[in-house]
This record gives sequence, C-alpha cells and structure tokens, in this order.
Amino acid sequence: MSTDPSLPGKPVRVTSFDVAERAGVNQSTVSRALAGSPQVTPATRERVVAVAKELGYTVDHRASGLRKGRTDTIAVVILQRPEDKTPTGNPFYFELLGSICEAASERGLETLVSLQSENGRLTGDYVKRGQADGTIVIGSARNSTAWGFFQQLQRSESSLVFWGSPFDEARWIRSDNVAGGALATRHLIDRGYRRIAFVGPLETGPGQFAERFEGYCDALAEHGLEPLQASHYPDGDRIAQGYHAALELLDRNPDIDAFFAASDRLAFGVLERVRESGGDVPDKCGIVGFDGMSAGTVCNPPLTTVAPDLEKAAKALLAAALDDDKRGTGRVPVKLIERASVRALPAGKSPGDC
Repeated sequence: MSTDPSLPGKPVRVTSFDVAERAGVNQSTVSRALAGSPQVTPATRERVVAVAKELGYTVDHRASGLRKGRTDTIAVVILQRPEDKTPTGNPFYFELLGSICEAASERGLETLVSLQSENGRLTGDYVKRGQADGTIVIGSARNSTAWGFFQQLQRSESSLVFWGSPFDEARWIRSDNVAGGALATRHLIDRGYRRIAFVGPLETGPGQFAERFEGYCDALAEHGLEPLQASHYPDGDRIAQGYHAALELLDRNPDIDAFFAASDRLAFGVLERVRESGGDVPDKCGIVGFDGMSAGTVCNPPLTTVAPDLEKAAKALLAAALDDDKRGTGRVPVKLIERASVRALPAGKSPGDC
C-alpha cells in the first residue's frame, strides 16, 4: 500500500501495473512471474518478486480466480425450520459445517455460509452469480418447502449436492444408516438388553430414520427379538419428541430395557424421561443415539452413539459439488462411540455372544 498525495494518510491499493512499471516489464509478465510460470526467467521473476515486496503488492486471488473461471469458494446452505433460531437448531449440522470448512481449507477454498428457512427468501444460485464453484445443502428435513425448492434447483445446477436429503431423486451423501442402526442394536443385545425400543418418526421424519429403523429390525431378527416403536410423535423439537415417545412406550411396555434413538437429540429426550421415571441408566435401561454429537459427552450419563465419519463426509460432499463426478450419491461409514449410557459387557462375554 502507498498513500495518495492528494489525500494525505489515505491508503492507495498497489496494482500489478505499478509493479510492472517499477520492474521494467509489462503487466502480463508480473502475473506470470508471481504465478510461478516457467515462461519467465529466474532473474526476471526475482526482480518482480522483490519489487512486489517493496511496494507491498499482494495478489487478488479472487479476481485472479474469476478470470480463470473459478472463485475458489464453496457455498454451504444450512436449512432450518422458520421457528428455529441458531441456538435451538440442530448442533449436528454445525459440527458437519466445521468439518466442511476444514476440508475446504485443505483444498485452498473459502467457505460461504447461509442459514435459510423462510419461503420467499430461499436462494441457492451461488454458482450462477459467480460467488461459488459449488453448493452443499444440509439441515432440517422438516422444512419440506425449502427442500422442495432445492430439489427443483438441483435439476439445473450440476454443482449442487445434499447431505442426507429427504428424497432419493437427488445427488446426496449420507451416513451408512442401515449399518449404523444394526450396529447400535447389536451393541445393546451384546450387553444383555432384550426389550429394545426404537425411537424416531418414520413417516414424518427424514428418510434416514427409516434406514436406521431397517438396521434395527435386521439386528433384532437375527436374535429372534421383536421390534417396538412409538405410535405418535408430537410437533416440536427432537428432544420433546424423544421424551414423549419414551413416555408412551414405557406406559405401554414397562418391561422395555433399552432404546435405540434415530438421533442424539431424540436420545436426550428419552434419557430425560427414563431418569424422570426413576429408571437406572445404564443398569436397568440402556440408550444409544445416532449422530456422534459432542453434546452427548456432557449429558448424565454420557450418551453412547453411532457417529458418521464427518471428515469423510465433508470430503465426499466437496468432491460431489466441485469435481468432475457429479453423480454425488454415496455412503459415509459409521462407528460406535461407547459411553456410559450402556452397561459394560458381561464378564466372560465377547461382542457377538448371546
């Protein structure tokens, strides 16, 4: 930066033309030299770099990218329900956002983030506006209007990809939900639980809940056990839904000794109701959630959960949005995180023993 002599103290941006004039070369040579082009001799490159440093010139990477047809930016849209505000939104999506930002940074990309919820204020044409090279959409499956908007937009946007998505006709990345549901249920069976209930709305919830329910049923069938599920889920947040589902299930089946909840937030509601009713977690009742949220480490007791690999999820989403392969459908592996909401393996038993 230098100062404008007509406006003392006001900084003036140094341009590549200023560097070219001082170095005695043309502007295109400055651009090539600073980009490391082999077309520029080492001596000329050294002179240009020295002058640029002396004048305080820095390359405008955004302008350079636009000239090359890219912005080096990924847009991430987080969908919420109109009644949700940031503090009450699902923390899982912000944990996934953090992984996307980290993966983007590793690729030398900036991240543009937009929280959206209200019909009439939805937007996703960041690529057409020259603001981003691709767009990732994540968030609440219960905002059907917003998802419908982006489903329609994806038909004309090849660089738009979804995490999860409440419909299959899309380019999406998802957790391996069937495997995760089976993993959670087998873990409970291994620990000696036999009356295991599933918590998660199937008809009004995201399609991923139905996939997790499928894995749950598969694991029960392997051991000749019967599925149990709530018949009604009230409107409200997931914690409230989990609470009311556990209330109904325990009233109807007081011998239930474990719950697999299709999300950690549902599991928090289940845990609240079980403890309120005097249930001993984990000795008399085990609870497993799904999402791997860090909030599960601070509840009482800490929540055992199935966690998708968020690092792989972020990289897969970026590849689907930005790279040549636009099919964009794939599964992210999951793992079990053992915490204190499930009792320890019985003495002398190994995982898989019944």
